[in-house]
Amino acid sequence: MEVITKELSFQTRGEVEIIDLTSKINEKLKEAGVSDGIVTVFVPGATAAITTIEYEPGLLKDLPAALERLFPKDIWYEHERRWHDGNGHSHVRAAFLGPGLTVPFKNKRMLLGTWQQVVFVELDNKPRARKVILQILGC
Repeated sequence: MEVITKELSFQTRGEVEIIDLTSKINEKLKEAGVSDGIVTVFVPGATAAITTIEYEPGLLKDLPAALERLFPKDIWYEHERRWHDGNGHSHVRAAFLGPGLTVPFKNKRMLLGTWQQVVFVELDNKPRARKVILQILGC
């Protein structure tokens, strides 16, 4: 078994931007020099998330709408008392979606369902420079 660490870096626009990472992760798996194993996809930061979704126009509207219904921007968050940065909702949304996931891969490709993509979700209320860590364990 070998452990390889790779990074993806990109700029976001802010406030529930959803970015499909699937092809970029598969590219990194090809570069890694291992064929089969697992890849952990992790975003360091408290206002972003990694999840899976069918990356299609309807769901790209549905996910932000659902987050707004569950964790509205326009209610009071105690986070504001200390930081006054307007992103209390971003932290709560990120906590519920989660910072990462682990996906098995075979023949240097993630074993995802037909309509399943790995996505990064920017939840902060402003543009951010982001990185995503890929920890690859394989042989």
